[in-house]
Amino acid sequence: MDGNTDRAKPTRQAAAIQPVSNTAPTRDVQKPQCNQPTQPQQLSLSAHPQLLCSHTHIPRRRRDAGGSNPISPENHRISAMSPPAHFLLLLFALSLSGSVRFCFGIGAGINYGQIANNLPSRSSVAVLLESIGVSRVKLYDADPNVLEAFAGTGVQFIIGLGNEYLVNMSNANMAQSWIQANVQPYTGRTNITCVVVGNEVLTGDDTTMMEYLLPAMQGVYAALSDLGLEQQVIVTSAHSVGILSNSYPPSSGTFQANLGQYMQPLLNFHSIIGSPFLINAYPFFAYKGNPDQVSLSYVLFETNSGMTDPNTGLHYDNMLYAQIDAVYAAMKAMGHVDIEIRISETGWPSKGDPDEVGASLQNAEAYNGNLLQRIARKEATPGRPSVPIDVYVFALFNEDLKPGPTSERNYGLYYPNGTPVYNIGLQQGYLSGFSVSSALRQRNSLDLCILSILGMIEFLVVKPDSVDKAQTSHLYWSFSYVSDCSTYSHLFYTFVGKLNNCSFVQERKLQV
Repeated sequence: MDGNTDRAKPTRQAAAIQPVSNTAPTRDVQKPQCNQPTQPQQLSLSAHPQLLCSHTHIPRRRRDAGGSNPISPENHRISAMSPPAHFLLLLFALSLSGSVRFCFGIGAGINYGQIANNLPSRSSVAVLLESIGVSRVKLYDADPNVLEAFAGTGVQFIIGLGNEYLVNMSNANMAQSWIQANVQPYTGRTNITCVVVGNEVLTGDDTTMMEYLLPAMQGVYAALSDLGLEQQVIVTSAHSVGILSNSYPPSSGTFQANLGQYMQPLLNFHSIIGSPFLINAYPFFAYKGNPDQVSLSYVLFETNSGMTDPNTGLHYDNMLYAQIDAVYAAMKAMGHVDIEIRISETGWPSKGDPDEVGASLQNAEAYNGNLLQRIARKEATPGRPSVPIDVYVFALFNEDLKPGPTSERNYGLYYPNGTPVYNIGLQQGYLSGFSVSSALRQRNSLDLCILSILGMIEFLVVKPDSVDKAQTSHLYWSFSYVSDCSTYSHLFYTFVGKLNNCSFVQERKLQV
C-alpha cells in the first residue's frame, strides 16, 4: 500500500505550478522483533476468520507525497559500469532467441519508480520493457525524460499528479496548464492513458487534501475535456485498502465511516466519467503483522484450504482476491456496482529487516510469479467472475534511496543493471549496455561500433528465419543510441527489415 512520504520538493515542477503543501504524514510502523519465519501454522477460521481478508494494522508503504520524485534527472543514471563485450552478446543471444522472453500480458503492468541514483537511462529501460513484453507502465509523476524515451513505442502510460498539487488542480487555469505541459505535448507520440490524481489521500491525516481530492480530479477532467482528450485519458486516484473498516467476509466489506463524506461523491464522479477505482493492496503486510495466524500459502497464491464467504458461499484461495471483492462490496453498500476496481500496486519485498517477517527472495518470487500466472490465465475474483483482474506490479527496479525499512528498497523485479532479482520467467531482460551509463557512452567510438557490428552478426546467426518486428526494434533502439554508429544501425535495420518485409522501418528511422 504505497503511501506518501514527506521529502524534499522535486527539482522539476510541473507546468511551473508551485505545490501548495507537502504535508502528507510519515508513519514508520515497527513490529516486535521476530526471527525469520518458519512454516506458519494454518489459519483457524473459527478463531480468526477476519484475517483471511485482513487489511487492519497494515503499515502503509511510503513514497514521497503523491509519488513525485525528489531525485534530479541527472542522478537517475547508473554509475560507471561497462559490461564486457561477451556479456552484451549473451544478452543479444538470450533476448533475441525467444528462450527467455516473458510477456506480462494484457492484465498486468509495472510500476516504474525512480527514487534511486543508480538506475539505467530511460531509453535503456524502454528496451528492457519491450524485451520482456511489458506494454503498460505506471509512473508516480509525469517525468518528461521517461515520456520522451518511450515516444513511438506504443507503451501505455499512467502518469501521477502528486498530493502537493491537489489544491492547485481545483483551479481551472492551473489544471489546464498542468495538462498542457504534461499530457498534451505527447499526444500522438507517447501513449498516456490515465492521470492518477493523488495517492492514498484518504488514509492520510491531512483533511485539507481529502477535501480537495475530488475537486482536483474534477479540475483535471475538465481540463482534458476542454482540450478534447477526455476520451483517451481517464482520471482516477489511488487508495490504500486501509479505506476499509471491515473486510471479512468480503461480501461485508465497508468503508471507514469517517470517509463517507468523501467517498460517496468520489464514487459518484467515477460512475459519471466511467473511470476505474484504483487500490494499492499488499497482502505482505497482513502476513507480516500476523505470521502465526495468517497462512503464508494463502497470501502467496499457493495451495491452501482458503475460506468460504458465509453470506455468498464464494470460496477464496488467496487474500488479494478477497480484498478486491471487499472493496466491491463497500462500493455496493454506497449504491455503486458500475465501477471497476484495478490494482494500482501490489508486490512483495525480496529482502527486509529482521522484524519484517516474510520479506524474502523466495516469498517474493512465489507471490509475483504466481500472481502473473493467474493474470496470464485471465482469472477473476469470485465476486466478479466476468472481470479479469487488472494489476500493476510494484516495482520494476529496487530503489536504493527510498527511506524506511529495508523492504522499501527491495520490491524490484530487477536490479539496476538489468539482472532479475529472482526467476519468475523474466530471466535476463534485454538491458542495452550502450545506453546504461554515461561512462560507457564515453568509450572509444570505434569500440562501440565494433560491439554493434558483433551484435548484428550475433543477431543474424541466432535464428535468421524467425527475426520479427519486435526483435529488430530491440537492436535498433540500442545501436541507434550510439550516434557515431547510426549509419551502420540504419543500414542494418533496413537490411533486416527487408528480410522480414517490415513496413515500419522508415517510420522508426524518422523517429530517431
